[in-house]
Amino acid sequence: MPDNLYQCCLHCAVFDKHAHIEPIREFLESVSPMPAVFDQHYVKRLEGKNVKKGANKRDLAEQLRHDIRDFKQRTGVSRCVMVWCASTEVFITPTAVHQSIEAFEKGMENDDPSIAPSHLYAWASIMEGVPFANGAPNLTVDFPAIQELAKREGVAISGKDFKSGQTMMKTILAPGLKARMIGLNGWFSTNILGNRDGAVLDDPQSFKTKEESKLGVIEHILQPDIHPELYGNVYHKVRIEYYPPRGDNKEGWDNLDIFGWLGYPMQIKVDFLCRDSILAAPIVLDLALFMDLAQRSGMSGIQEWLSFYYKSPMTAPGLYPEHDLFIQHMKLKNTLRHIMGEDQITHLGLDYYEETVEV
Repeated sequence: MPDNLYQCCLHCAVFDKHAHIEPIREFLESVSPMPAVFDQHYVKRLEGKNVKKGANKRDLAEQLRHDIRDFKQRTGVSRCVMVWCASTEVFITPTAVHQSIEAFEKGMENDDPSIAPSHLYAWASIMEGVPFANGAPNLTVDFPAIQELAKREGVAISGKDFKSGQTMMKTILAPGLKARMIGLNGWFSTNILGNRDGAVLDDPQSFKTKEESKLGVIEHILQPDIHPELYGNVYHKVRIEYYPPRGDNKEGWDNLDIFGWLGYPMQIKVDFLCRDSILAAPIVLDLALFMDLAQRSGMSGIQEWLSFYYKSPMTAPGLYPEHDLFIQHMKLKNTLRHIMGEDQITHLGLDYYEETVEV
């Protein structure tokens, strides 16, 4: 949309107008969105009004590169980070066009339908040396061509899908069940939300993209192949319902059917009344800072240490993704310590109890 940031804040109704919007109105009015690369084929429930036009997808991507260069020149900044916060695109699986840089760039020129707008933003960002973080569940930087390009250009990438609400709670609860060896028969999750995200996810193809991201968390944490008697037959169901009256305040409701010693059944119920944007905004800020740090530290390609922020963390090919929030947090802190040249945190603590022996 062509509205400036002040108008957007009023329309979205996330912040209190008098407490948080009006005091910075002048600054907000000075920020207007650039025309976007948008195609309704990939986000069925939205209509783009402030969009770019081009001869083909390569031309559109080159326009994005120009926008990045123009932004840096106009603002005087020396470094940038791009964080994808746009709506969830339809479910796309990698095809031949995603397997190499050459195939991908040829696909852009040929308007290959497997190349979505988010792919063009990722390509443009990397080509301009700008780290790219994918906050949505769609295929964006998690395919060989973009990962190869990121390594070639020495650019940091990370993703995908911000872990802010219901899935964050899952990655807190599931490790606790596993640590105490409490069995799980089923986990039913439903969400109601009324913002633009809810409207987009009301489309089955966009919901499929989100569902894939949400469903993988439990299995990876509980490892049913190692503990089949406890987690080998878990029924996991996820639903998202668009309910306009709720606005940006969403509700995540979970029912867990668990069992303990001798198979006795129990239940856990969670009703998380949360604010979508309020939970997500700090993640965007953290990722902008840490992606810039990674770039300045010479850490190109996939930044797995930032898995703490994502539902579907990207890893090197063939590597098992870590979903346990607490292990992810430890990896984040240890990576920061590694960058600083500090010792790693182990929590072993034996040195506090060992007697000092003088020789």
